[in-house]
Amino acid sequence: MSDGPYLYDDDPEPLHTGAPRRSGKLLVLVFGATAVVAVLMVVLLPLIKGSPEDQAREVTGVFLAALDKGDTETAYGLLCDEERARLDPDEMNAEYVAGNGIGRIVSVEEGRAGDVLSRDVGVEWPGGGSATLVVVNSGGPRVCGITTG
Repeated sequence: MSDGPYLYDDDPEPLHTGAPRRSGKLLVLVFGATAVVAVLMVVLLPLIKGSPEDQAREVTGVFLAALDKGDTETAYGLLCDEERARLDPDEMNAEYVAGNGIGRIVSVEEGRAGDVLSRDVGVEWPGGGSATLVVVNSGGPRVCGITTG
């Protein structure tokens, strides 16, 4: 090193004066944890929400109980968009009740409503009367039709 005159008033700085750089371990840890959480959510989601059959059974039970209690607002909210466009809230009892009292769910089977996968929920009413309610997943499970028989 030379001790001669300097262009600036300060002494020459050492070449490596910046802050030490961090290793990428923290970044890898954050991305790895995010990936693990994403995989766990995909695996655990069916356990939290239930299977499609459980969801169809639950929405049908709530729908039938709401109709039995005269809660048209709740029942109307559980209809799919096509059924809401087709029916007024006052027309639901005439369309979706095939007997007296509250219907009892007897079966849930996989079906198709047009080109959409659906669940066909078999319902029986006390004193006679049976029907099959079609449940589709449209922003959550929704009742989207009935076949009486």
